[in-house]
Amino acid sequence: MPATPHADVVLKLRAAGCVFAEDEADLLLAAATTDAELDELVERRVAGLPLEHLLGWAEFHGLRITVAPGVFVPRRRTEFLVDVAVALAPPKPVVLDLCCGSGALGAAFAAARRPAELHATDVEPAAVECARVNVPGEVYLGDLYDALPASLRGRVDVLLANVPYVPSDAVATMPPEARLHEPLSALDGGADGLDLARRVAAGAPDWLAPGGVLLIESSERQAPVAGEIFAAAGLSPRVHNSAELGATVVSGTASNV
Repeated sequence: MPATPHADVVLKLRAAGCVFAEDEADLLLAAATTDAELDELVERRVAGLPLEHLLGWAEFHGLRITVAPGVFVPRRRTEFLVDVAVALAPPKPVVLDLCCGSGALGAAFAAARRPAELHATDVEPAAVECARVNVPGEVYLGDLYDALPASLRGRVDVLLANVPYVPSDAVATMPPEARLHEPLSALDGGADGLDLARRVAAGAPDWLAPGGVLLIESSERQAPVAGEIFAAAGLSPRVHNSAELGATVVSGTASNV
């Protein structure tokens, strides 16, 4: 165990602007086995690397999700998307985690409700590598629906899609640890932030089972437009809000026919 006092680590982290310096110090001290290793971890954190990338995991919905440099770190507010999905899911659902990143959504859903099948896909190789550790199911590398097996078409009961929804001109205002260390493809949602939502919604009816549901996260301001996008794709939209987590989820249900 490192001999460096906890208070010294807290001071360094606090001076670098880490809001939760005490909690981060606890985690870094627990992760390091020597003072030299601790010094390196603190130095990299002070330089702006995400804490989760340094630790190799992120806490999400009560799970430790493996993450690695260059992989999107799941946000706590996105736990609400999992909660909504679990509430809307039928028994023994077929689940697809699209734009899966580390696979946090699929892993959390599976821990809360055992699916009949779980599939996940992402366009980033580093993300797919992490997802294959986290997801108790099949993980594919590819752009949206392109990598999926044809046998899944028309059978998905729950389609989770944590698409990027930050407008392009707002990416530069994001915290450095996000915009410098996470893939742009996981952050930039296009001019109005909903480019990927449009692509996902357009393709969803081909993959959803009758009565299946697509769920995405958005900002509260974007939700009405996202609902219109879902409706234009033939899905019945609904907006869900969590004041506690400051989260907004838009769901779209396919016809039962």
